[in-house]
Amino acid sequence: MGRPERTILLDARALSRALQRMAVEVLELTHGTDDLVLIGIQRRGVELAERIAKLIEKDEGVVLPRGALDITLYRDDLETVGPKPVIGETRIPGDLGGKHVVIVDDVLYTGRTVRAALDELADFGRPKRISLCVLVDRGGRELPIQPDVVGKQVKVNSNERVDVLVEELDGKDEVDLVSVPR
Repeated sequence: MGRPERTILLDARALSRALQRMAVEVLELTHGTDDLVLIGIQRRGVELAERIAKLIEKDEGVVLPRGALDITLYRDDLETVGPKPVIGETRIPGDLGGKHVVIVDDVLYTGRTVRAALDELADFGRPKRISLCVLVDRGGRELPIQPDVVGKQVKVNSNERVDVLVEELDGKDEVDLVSVPR
């Protein structure tokens, strides 16, 4: 087995610019902040949602409700995720009824994580709309799920994966394409 090769797709500055653009697009999508709730999918989606929320707050002068969703137990492919998954926490800021919920995740691939997130959100009221915001769309969907806001689109082969690193968890901001030798 050779060593995996890493190619940087987004460095810290490019990642920061992508998040700024995404924050603007989220605001356009939701027509302002009145009903907006940002919910990140554990783990890195939570950090990305937090950053997008701060960017919007700085521009709009409001405090945005935000939450976190751990969808581990809602996945339909849990047995393929590996041994006992680490369960993060799910925090939802109040009833989502009538809100425009924007789900934030790091990488969109098969769509199964997002489907699980939609299943779990159904337990917390009925939002008027749910949108999807992802840092990287790598293609390869197995479900009819499309993002509304995308930081970067990347074509990824089956022997490659996308790693999102965030300062808060990984000590640096970077998005890498990792090719795993067959």
